[in-house]
Amino acid sequence: MTPTGPAPTVAAHPAPAVDVVTLGESMVTFLPSRPGRLADVPSFDRAIGGAESNVACVLAAAGHTAKWVSRVGADGFGDHLTEAIGAYGVDTSAVQRDSTRPTGIYFRTASDRSTDAHEVAYYRTGSAASAMSKTNLDMAAVHSGRILHLSGITAALSPDCRSLLTTLTAPAPDRPLISFDVNYRAGLWPAPSKAGATLLALARGADLVFVGEDEAEEAWGITGGPTAIRAALPEPRVLVVKAGSQGATAFESAPPTHPHPPTEARGRVGGCPPAADGVSTRSPFQATDSTPDRGRTPPGAHPPHPLRAGEPTVARQPNAEHDTITFVPALHVDVVAPVGAGDAFAAGFLSATLRGLPPRARLRHGHLMAAAALTDPGDLGAPPSRDHADRLAALDDDAWGTLRLGPGWTHTADRAQEEVPTP
Repeated sequence: MTPTGPAPTVAAHPAPAVDVVTLGESMVTFLPSRPGRLADVPSFDRAIGGAESNVACVLAAAGHTAKWVSRVGADGFGDHLTEAIGAYGVDTSAVQRDSTRPTGIYFRTASDRSTDAHEVAYYRTGSAASAMSKTNLDMAAVHSGRILHLSGITAALSPDCRSLLTTLTAPAPDRPLISFDVNYRAGLWPAPSKAGATLLALARGADLVFVGEDEAEEAWGITGGPTAIRAALPEPRVLVVKAGSQGATAFESAPPTHPHPPTEARGRVGGCPPAADGVSTRSPFQATDSTPDRGRTPPGAHPPHPLRAGEPTVARQPNAEHDTITFVPALHVDVVAPVGAGDAFAAGFLSATLRGLPPRARLRHGHLMAAAALTDPGDLGAPPSRDHADRLAALDDDAWGTLRLGPGWTHTADRAQEEVPTP
């Protein structure tokens, strides 16, 4: 879109300092030394866990600049979290320390979360992160990225946290692109009956939304697959619906067609950073990769329309009938532990979005990062190198369909060891 008025004034909106800011609680995680009930496990190994910090760590390990904003206790566990997350290359300078509230911790069994045998014991009530609010966080740091990534877990922690997310997802001329992972966890909500309405409102205010078919049914009672979920969520510019081992579908709508807002309302609207000292004005949604999108786009679907600088993503009308729809099947993976796969998928999709890759590549990078988490016993799996991931993401459909990944695949450069045809 070519501006029809004077050039936008961007001096009031400084260039984003980092690629992605994530905001949410991280906890010290205790992983069992062997399978069995929590009552029977004799010892645990310490690790870190938290949806938003997981995303930040994977993005930093993948070569992006990432900042994690949160609160932790002024205790040893808080020290461990900030040091461990910082060791991934994540900026933790905006993490507040609380001398009156503890850092959250949790224990889990080794069983799959989908089975009745799985147990998780949270000790996070009254944690430092549950006290996050608009008044005790560095809001300049929160808005300092091209993308701000949030999740529904934060909304479940306290009324202050819900109010914070409501503010961050509200229309505003200077907000970054808002990424929101629904992450519905029924056990965290004091009143699960109210969770659905809260999560739906937050998702409708975001620009990019991740949601699983299973959690859409559990939180909102929506059945009928990705199309039905999109019908309930037409507002986000991009909606990614995950279907576990089957794959994921991305819906991307055309940009708004109404005239540009007044000059003072432009700049970083919807994640479009102004140009300054080499910072690109291209939106993260704008595809620049020369590889054609060979994803499974239904006949008659509209071609992608990149979001350009100066085009607002707030106060827009639902535009789902003009979606580009892309489905990419999941990979065959020898699963070690399922924890953290959703966060890794979001990180892979965001990484490819920041690089301006087309929808098919974004979904494939999401699946690859999820595979890295699935083949590691902790919440965080070492991601593949960018070249490695790009090479796998560029495979043709037949090769992608026969690719099988097992433990250690991100560390090997030998194709024969990682690309094993599915029996």
